[in-house]
Amino acid sequence: MRRQIFRGPDAEARALLGAAHTVHLASTTHAGEPVLRALHAATVDEHLVFHGAPVGEKVSCLGRRAVVSAERVIASIPSWFLDPDRACPATTYYVSAQAHGVIEEITSPDDKARALAALMRKYQPEGRHAPIDAASPLYGKAVRGLLVARVALTEIDGKVKIGQNRSLAERARILDALWSRGGDGDAEAIETLTHLAPDIPEPAFAARAREGWRAAPGTRLCVGLRPGELDAAVDLLRGAYWLTGVADADVADAITRSSAVVGARTPAGELCAIARATSDGRTAWIYDVMVAPSARGAGVGAAIVRLLLDHPAVRRARVVRLGTRDADGLYRRFGFRDASEVRSAATLEMARLQATRTVGDAPGQNVKALATPA
Repeated sequence: MRRQIFRGPDAEARALLGAAHTVHLASTTHAGEPVLRALHAATVDEHLVFHGAPVGEKVSCLGRRAVVSAERVIASIPSWFLDPDRACPATTYYVSAQAHGVIEEITSPDDKARALAALMRKYQPEGRHAPIDAASPLYGKAVRGLLVARVALTEIDGKVKIGQNRSLAERARILDALWSRGGDGDAEAIETLTHLAPDIPEPAFAARAREGWRAAPGTRLCVGLRPGELDAAVDLLRGAYWLTGVADADVADAITRSSAVVGARTPAGELCAIARATSDGRTAWIYDVMVAPSARGAGVGAAIVRLLLDHPAVRRARVVRLGTRDADGLYRRFGFRDASEVRSAATLEMARLQATRTVGDAPGQNVKALATPA
């Protein structure tokens, strides 16, 4: 089977259409002329909503059948992943979704305001604007003047193309090849592919990391967080001595901005370990290595450190650094030494303790000093 087709009100398809930065609208005018446009859109009450000028092609499509589509590329798969000579295996893995329906104009000012507010929540999630209200003097005229339309998310189909025509062994080889290539998005692609096809055997790079593994059968390593797991990662780190006084939102932001995130999941799929790193390509810093109490003593911590060191964002760095108060014995097993022992030249390591501000605040707003210099 070369692809998986799904039909009906599939939740993942709706999520893809709602999350896509742009969607593609295909329809016809009342004169029968084809129309294809890229749009910003959001979801409201099982509809995809969008806006536009009160004149033009979109207006001429009102009441007409339409298709709204979105896609997400998972990974580009070159031919040499599977065949040293033939070009034929080259492909792209992706998921796509389409909604079929009629373009309906939203005429109620309050419903138009709700749709526009949903668009703002999606494209300006930090807020920092007055709430959109059809009765507000700030927005009343604009709400009345804009075209706001929708397409129902009821007739949905899509396509998942992730190498279903390949054997499980070949798909595991592709995961290893992605890890070896280590391009932008390749680690994320590995996690996406294992999520979409959990029957793929454990790739060799993960098996190598599990040296000395004594964790419960079914516990698996991972090379990224799945949708909805960020809160679980923050919960796992809560109480760590090095994060005393750090807000959960800042911990979540640091994880999101990391160059590499690895971890482990229990047989039930719950996150039970995490480690992350940042890297500029020359120096990498390891942070937030944590194993849940229920998973400790089984080699999970060593496995995630080994996996993180092998991560493309870390293994290419010339120097890998970390800080620890009580786990130096673990890290010495991987070749870490006191930083003063590995400096290539006599240097003075310096640091500056900065004030912090809430993400999204303008400079000078909500600034709280961490410490006063001596």
